[in-house]
Amino acid sequence: MPFSPYLRRWKLVPDGEPVHTHSSDLLPVRFGDQAAMLKLPREDEERFGGGLMLWWNGEGAARVLAHDEETGALLLERLTGSRSLVGMVEAGQDDEASRVLCAVAACLHAPRSRPLPDLVPLKTWFRALEPASRQYGGILLDSARAARALLATPQEVGVLHGDLHHENVLDGGERGWLAIDPKRLLGERGFDYANIFCNPDLPTALRPGRLARQSYIVAEAAGLDRERLLQWVLAYAGLSAAWWLEGGRDDEAGPVLAVAQLALAELDL
Repeated sequence: MPFSPYLRRWKLVPDGEPVHTHSSDLLPVRFGDQAAMLKLPREDEERFGGGLMLWWNGEGAARVLAHDEETGALLLERLTGSRSLVGMVEAGQDDEASRVLCAVAACLHAPRSRPLPDLVPLKTWFRALEPASRQYGGILLDSARAARALLATPQEVGVLHGDLHHENVLDGGERGWLAIDPKRLLGERGFDYANIFCNPDLPTALRPGRLARQSYIVAEAAGLDRERLLQWVLAYAGLSAAWWLEGGRDDEAGPVLAVAQLALAELDL
């Protein structure tokens, strides 16, 4: 059992069934009288994310209760509030959910006086897009063109979550909405809002008029230029599709490319 050494080390009591994702093993536990989540990352990207969670120190993100720097194992406060951003969208509160995500992003982006953790430059994060655009062409060429222009003229550069969406912001009860699972990036803050437009699922993202409406909601809530925000959506959707294509998942890339096409259509208007 991979959890056993940490259960002993941090004196934890299992408090639910384990959850296994493509990148981590998680176990609900009790840490004294506190509900917590033990997370054991299996990929470098997940291991490094813990450093950013520590840096945020519970400000806009779940608190880190214990951390193994060598393995990346994390003990996080467990966020057990009953509200869900996905549920809000399903209940017809898409605008409200987007505003919550914008508020959390603003908290995460706020400058801190402590030294920065190890971060990945946004330009490095986008490295898969150019070769994919040359190989597949089409809308990916537009995404790559937008990414080049944005990355060449960065604005409001700071620490980014990197994967901010409806399932990575949870209800922390009295502590409010809190982020989990960051990708620890450094770049223009506008990038962090792009993934909202591909979530909470692709059928929702592709609903007629949804992207256009949310672009106004997010631009206003986040204080962003709407055209530049749409360029980030175009660039990010292309990058996401490039990752799927790189893994041979053409079926997954198609709907994301449709989001890119919607963003381009809005820009053309």
